[in-house]
Amino acid sequence: MRFLTDRKRATGLGSAKTGTEHHWHMMVTSVALIGLIPLFVFTFGYILGAPYADVIAYYQRPFPAIVAILTLLVGFLHFRGGVQTLIEDYVHGFARKALIIAMICLSYTAAAVGIFAIVRIAL
Repeated sequence: MRFLTDRKRATGLGSAKTGTEHHWHMMVTSVALIGLIPLFVFTFGYILGAPYADVIAYYQRPFPAIVAILTLLVGFLHFRGGVQTLIEDYVHGFARKALIIAMICLSYTAAAVGIFAIVRIAL
């Protein structure tokens, strides 16, 4: 007969030891987005509906380009963390690993494409 304590039963089933780090990443990105989203809305809204040449000239200025790049980068990092938490909570087995890898690839790819497009316009 095996006698297992509560601690021995829980071994290997507890924290992944990254919860605090993940929480701080989500807090930092959400606080950053509190400032970046209004800046992005006002800078993007200012040029919305303008002719193509005016949009190119506008995003060649450093402030709107930097705001757009930071908003995309921080937004997709926050998206990655949130979707990863959602998948970890509700999906089990191999599908969990596959979906986490797919969502990480999707978020980094979308951020890279957006940043590449803004940098291409700015230069």
